[in-house]
Amino acid sequence: MRAVVLVGGEGTRLRPLTLTAPKQMLPIAEQAMIERVLGHLASYGVDHAVLSLGYRPDAFINAYPAGTVAGVRVTYAVEPTPLDTAGAIGFAARHAGIDGTFVVVNGDVLTDLDLGALVAFHRGHGSEATISLTPVDDPSSFGVVPTDRDGRVQAFIEKPAREDAPTNLINAGTYVLEPSVLARIPEDRRVSIERETFPAMAADGSLFALGSEAYWLDTGTPDAYLRANDDLLMGRRGAPPAPGAVEDRSIGAGVWTMGKADVDGASVSRALLGAGATVVRDALVERSVIGHGAVVEEGASVVGSVLLPGARVAAKATVEGSVVGPGATVGQRCLVHPLSVIGAGVVIPSGTVVDGERVPAGA
Repeated sequence: MRAVVLVGGEGTRLRPLTLTAPKQMLPIAEQAMIERVLGHLASYGVDHAVLSLGYRPDAFINAYPAGTVAGVRVTYAVEPTPLDTAGAIGFAARHAGIDGTFVVVNGDVLTDLDLGALVAFHRGHGSEATISLTPVDDPSSFGVVPTDRDGRVQAFIEKPAREDAPTNLINAGTYVLEPSVLARIPEDRRVSIERETFPAMAADGSLFALGSEAYWLDTGTPDAYLRANDDLLMGRRGAPPAPGAVEDRSIGAGVWTMGKADVDGASVSRALLGAGATVVRDALVERSVIGHGAVVEEGASVVGSVLLPGARVAAKATVEGSVVGPGATVGQRCLVHPLSVIGAGVVIPSGTVVDGERVPAGA
């Protein structure tokens, strides 16, 4: 089966991390998000994916020069101008010559959805398009999808007021589409699948949906990005937290390593340590990812955080509930409070307090 993966957005909610890399190239527990998304598709028989690109396309093309990601053959469709969700799907599918049933996923959504069950439901109902649904506490930021008893979509309501939402089941961003859907998507303008294509299909009675309680997370905010890492560290999605990770109880409870890490007299628990990571004496690391080549110096504390590759937390600094970008440095005795995001290569001067701020390079 073939898939279209939407990865064209600028990831503005994750800035400054996304000023230097597309969000789908950011690591989740030491594995690029796009690899996790495509690995999940591969487990259900997807063998060819078209990446619908817009923002920083060279980052994907250069990272996977062999044209294979997580065992899936990939091709690239680079939008000449932003085409919105349906426009991007149509452009990518036509570019790849897709002429059979295909899957569409959002490249910034992590899920354990049973894709096989969704495809079987789609075929069993003779649907033109089928949407995966997931329940949320507050549906006001999503597309709400009420259905009848057979799963036929009655309406597609984009971002209703919380008190007006007819259901808490929302569009989970995974679709099974017939090629006839492409005829519904004009080629010469921006088209939103949520606001235009799906509502029209619901009116025609050709749109179905299936709910799932499977793990689902939109990773597009700093809080969600941290949660995605923590869910893996805490075993909420099974173990190990990353391919090739090995549990090392000699370091501490729930500690996983991705190759040789240097831990000397430190307190480390519920953590993933990348290859070449260093945690020195009297340091504290809890429920955190310490990326490959990252360093936590003497007396420093890193709790509920992610240090991206090559980051450094200097002596007696504290980082809580935050993300430190690749190659960035948190100076001695700094205090970094939740939910701070420090950009790639940024140097935070010694003694600085960063309180829930976004710190880009040059700030």
